[in-house]
Amino acid sequence: MILIAMGVSGAGKTRIGEMLAERLHCAFTDGDAFHSEANKKKMHDGIPLTDDDRWPWLRTIRAAIEEKQRAHETAVFTCSSLKRSYRDVLRGTDRDVCFVYLRGTFEVLRERLATRTGHFFDPSLLQSQLETLEEPGADEAIVVSIELTPGQIVDEVMRQMEARRNPAP
Repeated sequence: MILIAMGVSGAGKTRIGEMLAERLHCAFTDGDAFHSEANKKKMHDGIPLTDDDRWPWLRTIRAAIEEKQRAHETAVFTCSSLKRSYRDVLRGTDRDVCFVYLRGTFEVLRERLATRTGHFFDPSLLQSQLETLEEPGADEAIVVSIELTPGQIVDEVMRQMEARRNPAP
């Protein structure tokens, strides 16, 4: 199984992804590590990425997912996955790729970004990410509010994963 923690910047993808990987005893990979230096510079300079910037990044993450699958490994990745078409690239035709959408309000996300340090993302890009975001529904992702504590988020993800694997009669 492959989990992808998704959402806009400030949603807590890295922290939740790390915690999920720990709970599942598997590898964790931050999708930001696959960004080109040019993409990182654009985001640092407050310039929104275009689809042309994102496609190579998404294909690189997909290749890493396929590598884990060939090795029959469970893994957790992070990736903003803002549009359904991006999620389609990451998912491919696989039934074992599950998105975890970390949903938050503009106010909560803005507050988190204002206090974050050491990241290349310019907080002024939050609005453009929210405008780009095509929120997944429950049919496409496990949806969890970021207003829960990180532990509660992980517990809820695990609960929803179990419910998907073993639906009630």
